[in-house]
Amino acid sequence: MRTGIVFHPKYLEHEQSPTHPERRERLAYTLDQLIEEGIFDIDRIMMIQPRKASLDEILEVHEPEYIEFLKKESEKGGIIDYDTNIPVGVFETAILSAGGALKAAEIVADGLVRNAFAMIRPPGHHAKPYTGAGFCYLNNMAIMVKFLQKKGFERVLILDWDAHHGDGTQEIFYEDDSVLFISTHQMPLYPGTGYPDETGKGKGEGYTINIPLPPGTSDEEYLLVFDTIIEPVAKEFDPDFIAVSAGQDNHFTDPITDLALTARGYGELMKRAVNLAEKLCNGRIVAILEGGYSVEHALPYTNLAIISALADLDLDFIREPESYLSQLRWRKRSYAAEKVRDNIREVKSLHSRYWRSLRTDG
Repeated sequence: MRTGIVFHPKYLEHEQSPTHPERRERLAYTLDQLIEEGIFDIDRIMMIQPRKASLDEILEVHEPEYIEFLKKESEKGGIIDYDTNIPVGVFETAILSAGGALKAAEIVADGLVRNAFAMIRPPGHHAKPYTGAGFCYLNNMAIMVKFLQKKGFERVLILDWDAHHGDGTQEIFYEDDSVLFISTHQMPLYPGTGYPDETGKGKGEGYTINIPLPPGTSDEEYLLVFDTIIEPVAKEFDPDFIAVSAGQDNHFTDPITDLALTARGYGELMKRAVNLAEKLCNGRIVAILEGGYSVEHALPYTNLAIISALADLDLDFIREPESYLSQLRWRKRSYAAEKVRDNIREVKSLHSRYWRSLRTDG
């Protein structure tokens, strides 16, 4: 079956300012690279038009007062916080972005494609029910997961590997035991949440797993976290659907983070997630674009890696130009590997009470 790529030219129109990290070039450079690589000419890849999210779908996540505020401010321009302006017309783009995530879920849930990548913007995982934040207006991931729940999927795994903790998504599902939220993220870094002891509340206790990563964390450590925590817990949870907040600001050239993941590392992460979906939920997996602000040095290659892994294309040729690799040498940190192992031990200790697969005795 095919891999669906959800995209609309309107995603290129949204811009807070020409120099803002979350600007239109994030996707413009990617499109150029995908065309150059002939991705859209491959039979197993299918371009899909998004739809707009309905008001009812948005209100499954967001409070009416916030949506009214966002619509009103979108008519004239406004501000949410110091790095999240409300440009004129952003509400229409935001509901199309959320609708892109919904469309990706629809076509996978209905079996029209094997899996999908929602190549959308603006991103969403910092948006909370009552406000936007961190370049985000509507929580695309949460809106999509609420849709899947209403469609009958009883257990959804959200894997958020954005460099910034997905605090909005975590808050929305913090008391929900039907959603397992696993986040890897740089710490310290905005928004300052995502500590290992944030494990959920009420019936959702144990269903939030935060794995902080130190600056300089590279491919090897990311894959170690996947193999030792994400995969065993995912198998125990046994989801009906896997949803990935595919933030790409972990790349070693990203200007506002300090991690050291490569494009090939992204491909390997996505390949592992796809393999999990094949084993656990009949291949049902959707990736949603979140962050990633190295518009020329990273996003064209990391997006290519994500798509290649979803479509089961050869990952051997996924890499950045050699001229960029000097940055990787100074971005990687010698202490990161041991710190990641310490964090893995802490997470296992905290979550062994909830997950048998994390107990040393099995």
